[in-house]
Amino acid sequence: MEGAVSRLATLPEASGIAVSRRVPGRFWTHNDSGRPVLSILNERGQVTGQLELSGAALVDWEAVAVGSCPTGSCLYVGDIGDNDATRDHISVYRLSEPGDTVPAAASTEAFHGKYPDGAHDAETLLVAPDGAMYVVTKGSTGPVAIYRFPSDVRASAPPVELERIGLPRSSSKVSKDEWITDGAISADGGRVALRTHSAVYFYRTSQLLEGNWSEAQIISLKSVGEPQGEGVALGSDNAVYLTGEGGGKSQPGSFARLICDG
Repeated sequence: MEGAVSRLATLPEASGIAVSRRVPGRFWTHNDSGRPVLSILNERGQVTGQLELSGAALVDWEAVAVGSCPTGSCLYVGDIGDNDATRDHISVYRLSEPGDTVPAAASTEAFHGKYPDGAHDAETLLVAPDGAMYVVTKGSTGPVAIYRFPSDVRASAPPVELERIGLPRSSSKVSKDEWITDGAISADGGRVALRTHSAVYFYRTSQLLEGNWSEAQIISLKSVGEPQGEGVALGSDNAVYLTGEGGGKSQPGSFARLICDG
């Protein structure tokens, strides 16, 4: 495994990251507080633009994903963070992914959901190849588990009840080293990556999204040098992209590209 870390001066709370499916070498990321804005990165970790999400609120943005939708390729932003497990619902914002020209702002659709077993903190939004939306809870306020939005969820409707998929990975809260801070599905739909602060866990998509937590591979991130690792995205040719927070006091966030063996 090889890689290097770049600093993100304007993204001290860099959380999620997604690989563009419309423009090679483009990445989408965001802070978890402040304005409802997505930042654009290039492969060197430089911020090259911003996109404001019109009509979107920002309570605690923790994830961004790229997936299919009725208009082709869409960006999905997960307002799913809940440190104290007190929110009565979570939200996912969806918008068409821009091509070469990125407008200053774009309108969004909002999908709202609530857990069947009480509030949870979560930082992972997965979008399956068919556009289905899944949330993986963090493990800081309860078990690590997978929840799915109903297939007939409608934009701007009242919060719908999510469905828990299979059994939780844990029976209760887990240690900080085991918190799930982000996840991503590969562009071909075959693999899922879930990360903690110190490792990336790989699964077969068809298994994990049925609640089977059997890991296919684990990669340690301890040598990467992230101040506080948070986000993960999967690229081509075994590339794994990471973002992280700066570790407090508005310190720059981080961006890293790893090439993994096998």
